[in-house]
Amino acid sequence: MVGVAEYGLEGIALFAVLAPARRIVLERQCRFQRYAGGEEIIDRKAPSRDLFCIVRGAVRVEIHAPGGRDLSFEEIETGGHFGELSCLDGQPRSASVVAMVNTVVATVPTPALEQVLLENPTIALALMRRMAEIIRLATDRILDLSTLGANNRIYADLLRRARPSPGLGAKAGVIHPIPTHQDLAGRVSVTRETVTRALGDLARAQIVVKDGARLVVPDMEKLLDMVTKFRSDVVSHPKLDWFL
Repeated sequence: MVGVAEYGLEGIALFAVLAPARRIVLERQCRFQRYAGGEEIIDRKAPSRDLFCIVRGAVRVEIHAPGGRDLSFEEIETGGHFGELSCLDGQPRSASVVAMVNTVVATVPTPALEQVLLENPTIALALMRRMAEIIRLATDRILDLSTLGANNRIYADLLRRARPSPGLGAKAGVIHPIPTHQDLAGRVSVTRETVTRALGDLARAQIVVKDGARLVVPDMEKLLDMVTKFRSDVVSHPKLDWFL
């Protein structure tokens, strides 16, 4: 257990609008705990309802699927939060959460969170927007799984991770840090070998270029064309009319 004197909530984006005195009151209601890289923080189906805030480190949201394959959903870094779904609906956890590196989290009890939400409509709205973001991400992934082949799902995930980099050109994007092949495989539900082959093909075609600790996409429009053309071909196929 980690003391409040050592860590606090001042870096948590969700609570950025709280007055310092109110934030300190909330900190005193929290539990601060360290987790080593690879250690599980939340187990799927656990009955706990608390909100978790990442004071330091990073976590991965995932599900351990039958057959031994891990499905990765999202990576959340310092300043972010997770576990809000169970806080709001009182149901068991929908996914597991694992520390990616040495991580410190603050556990906010549900009654304390609910009080803050009632007192601060701005924080309640921020939480709603975060839930909307999660729903959109889930919708995108459902669409990808339903309409794209394995390689194209990898391309689509790379596009979502890429961030504009005007210094490299108007069309360029950068992915940093470079995701592991296992992580990519888990996010798009393919094997690690499939990821290795797909990235190798992209590298040989200079569609992605490794540059130190980052992956550069010189022309994101070209990669987007590879995804959207295939999706258009698939969804127009008569055998998929039932899905539309």
